[in-house]
Amino acid sequence: MLRNEGEFLVLSMYAALMAHMDSSAKDANASNPLRSDMDRAHTGRERIPVSVHPTSSAASRAVAAEIAALLRERASQGRMAVLGLATGSTPQGVYDELVRMHREDGLSFRNAITFNLDEYWPMQQEELQSYRRFMQEHLFAHIDIDPTNIHIPDGTCSQDQVADFCTQYESAIRAAGGIDLQILGIGRTGHVGFNEPGSPRDSRTRLITLDRVTRMDAASDFFGERNVPRRAITMGVGTILDARRVLLVAFGEHKSAIVREAVEGAISPSVAASFLQEHPNARFILDPASSAALTRFSTPWLLGPIEDFGLAWDKSTTKRAVIWLARTLGKPVLKLVEEDYNEHGLQPLLASRGDAYDINIEVFRALQRTITGWPGGKRDDAKSAFPKRVVVFSPHPDDDVISMGGTFIRLCDQGHEVHVAYQTSGNIAVWDDSALRHLDFLREFAGAFPQLGREFTERLEANIETFIATKKPGAVDTVELQKVKALIRRSEARAGARWSGVRPEHIHFLDLPFYETGRVRKNPLGADDLRITCDLLRTVQPHQIYAAGDLSDPHGTHRTCLAAIVQSLAALRAEPAERAWLDTCETWLYRGAWQEWAPEEIEMAVPLSPDEVIRKRFAIFKHESQKDTPVFPGASDTREFWQRAEDRNRATAVAYDRLGLAEYEAIEGFVRMDPPRVT
Repeated sequence: MLRNEGEFLVLSMYAALMAHMDSSAKDANASNPLRSDMDRAHTGRERIPVSVHPTSSAASRAVAAEIAALLRERASQGRMAVLGLATGSTPQGVYDELVRMHREDGLSFRNAITFNLDEYWPMQQEELQSYRRFMQEHLFAHIDIDPTNIHIPDGTCSQDQVADFCTQYESAIRAAGGIDLQILGIGRTGHVGFNEPGSPRDSRTRLITLDRVTRMDAASDFFGERNVPRRAITMGVGTILDARRVLLVAFGEHKSAIVREAVEGAISPSVAASFLQEHPNARFILDPASSAALTRFSTPWLLGPIEDFGLAWDKSTTKRAVIWLARTLGKPVLKLVEEDYNEHGLQPLLASRGDAYDINIEVFRALQRTITGWPGGKRDDAKSAFPKRVVVFSPHPDDDVISMGGTFIRLCDQGHEVHVAYQTSGNIAVWDDSALRHLDFLREFAGAFPQLGREFTERLEANIETFIATKKPGAVDTVELQKVKALIRRSEARAGARWSGVRPEHIHFLDLPFYETGRVRKNPLGADDLRITCDLLRTVQPHQIYAAGDLSDPHGTHRTCLAAIVQSLAALRAEPAERAWLDTCETWLYRGAWQEWAPEEIEMAVPLSPDEVIRKRFAIFKHESQKDTPVFPGASDTREFWQRAEDRNRATAVAYDRLGLAEYEAIEGFVRMDPPRVT
């Protein structure tokens, strides 16, 4: 069972990929109406109805169920249902569920007419990044829809044809009777479709120039920002608002800030999604992570009694409120006074828990207890095994040192048996130039040792060099080139692990099959991925597991890798022979590559000295193919990964210092995750 609301919030971020956890999440949700599917009027500062589901998979099923209900209702009336569809990772779960309903429940799409929101321009239909291809692969090829009823903006139009095409697209929507149900995602700039900041309310289908943030976010799909088209064809804001019903779906912590702005902020052309506040039948469909910044979740005490939100002034809520108050006022926790509480909506906390001094002490001590220089436990602790067997799971070959390099090094220095498991090859994140440089080394190496023979290396060189010379942006690498890039990442990972103190026999390359598509879009998690993960865990039987909880990576690998771990642990718990070590195994989630845990979330804080920060930096430097300009920099953050990690670790240390704790050079934060146990 989940121990508290804080743990539920952590687990719920990942449960979209963990179907076996859905029932546990729902059970925990029964006592927490904040995290339920709230089909009721929005509350507080929200200017548009919002439903928050316990998991993103539950949200996807709810959206799919609404589409299915519309299709069946219209079929019973002998009428067509007109759907507005979106592309990307967010609606993919909806389409997966619709395909399942078609195959298993007999849901028919023969009476469906579809209009997609947008398409890059120019864009050939067969290209990997084509939205037409996306829709075909994820939905249309698997259902019984009439192909003549499918409408997608045409990225192959010549420039002098685009205006006429857009006019015809609008006419086709009107001829179909208008859109009955429009599905939307939301970009980090608040765009819906490709309606970038500045799009007017009455805009219609048109060619638009993409914002740089949008292009940065799309860079992973195109193997670099320079390959992303600068323009796209999109339905306009007015076209979207004409739909009879609109569902905007958003998942993940990286969407929380813009969701809050669209839902609670003023209507503005700078945030196109905010125009949905004017729609009579629109709703945001969220998971807990994307809803976290809404006032009723982040600071519910500002809206009235927290009991109205299913909360109580327990230790978790108290800690969150007091840290918020201290950071709002720029005061250490122990310097807060009753007037501070009263003037900032926290008088009910005083009434419930006592005077400010006692509350301050409780929260300060809770923060103090998170700090430890012994992440694996001390040698003289009679209650804990020493040395511990530790498995550090790294989704990509550098996440271990980027996100928890200081703790990684310390665990080794303190004598624990540390294993590192690189879950994927990371081969798509290597520049072609880097592969050519290593081929140069191979050529020189073979020349220096002629007794090894040259025939094979010459064929390999010719194959790869010819391919790279004619390669189109975003094209899938040949198998040979993929292997070369994987070996580059593997050699760098070994160097980083050795620098950190890991013994060579404890370095594991899992090469999970889901990743090996050669494309940014990966396969679903499969049985082989779980078998490989389970085999490692059975062999090591760790006392501690460290896994990535940093889920905003550009192409979702972190999410899938965490799902592999959690599903494997759940499977192992069903095996009586594995129960003994599992019952004593702790699982810790790290961040750092894309964001950091907040002080109110952290359950273990490992402080780093200046020397340890330098050691961590050099461990990251071992990953030379990711140095300077990585293939997938993510978001619009131009800093190198070592700079991001250091800045975030230092920011955590500063946050602790300003709350009144000791002043450290840097801190790596972790959150505990205890998967459900088999009873």
